[in-house]
Amino acid sequence: MTIPAPILDALSRAHPSWQPVLRQGLEAMMLASPSYLPELAQDQYLPTGQRLFAAFALPLDAVRYVLVGEGPYPRAESATGVCFMDGAVGSLWSDDKDGGLSKPVNKATSLRNFMKMLLVADGQLALENTAGAALAEVAQRARGGNAVQTLSQIEQRLTAHGFLLLNASLVFRSHVAPVKDARAWLPFFETVMAGLAEKSAQTPTLILWGKIAEQLNKLPVMKDFPQIKAEHPYNLSFIGNADMHALFGPMKLLLAQ
Repeated sequence: MTIPAPILDALSRAHPSWQPVLRQGLEAMMLASPSYLPELAQDQYLPTGQRLFAAFALPLDAVRYVLVGEGPYPRAESATGVCFMDGAVGSLWSDDKDGGLSKPVNKATSLRNFMKMLLVADGQLALENTAGAALAEVAQRARGGNAVQTLSQIEQRLTAHGFLLLNASLVFRSHVAPVKDARAWLPFFETVMAGLAEKSAQTPTLILWGKIAEQLNKLPVMKDFPQIKAEHPYNLSFIGNADMHALFGPMKLLLAQ
């Protein structure tokens, strides 16, 4: 069984320390479902541009957290291969005098709720008042102060804290249910997480967002990792999730470095 060349070629976007483990993960997929990767290689899927393994840019031994979402954004301009990093979002803050978050952030429900969660955790917003004038005041301070200005800066801050930003399914296809693709990637994740457990300097913490990500708990290797679970950020309740406040609050992700 041969891994399709277009899939193998995408490994070049991963850090060299990851490439042997990722290849073993693909081999495990081929054993579990010999037709899946060949069919995928002939299909249309997101992310494009050989970014299938773009999330693995962080060296393996630098990983401290593994954050798992559901799947890539269903838009070519948004799907970057990195969980939650919407390629269509640049500035975080509105340019309008009385604006809060930028229009692209507001259109991305999960990202909007993630930003509000960070602001609540940081004490900049009250949980009962996360919109309107209160958010506009925060944005005004952010534009003129020492705050991150773009989503790419947040990605850099997360990477500096050792976050591996994955999705339960590495692909999105409009004609395939995300949960079905995620199921096909389970052998890959089992191999990758086993490699991470074996080679990490310290056992990373696993952060699971949403029901599809929680499928990973079917894998025996997951018992080796401390876990934090939360609803997916597209739920409004995510803004007030105390576990997320405890995790992200001390990191001060919205403070520029």
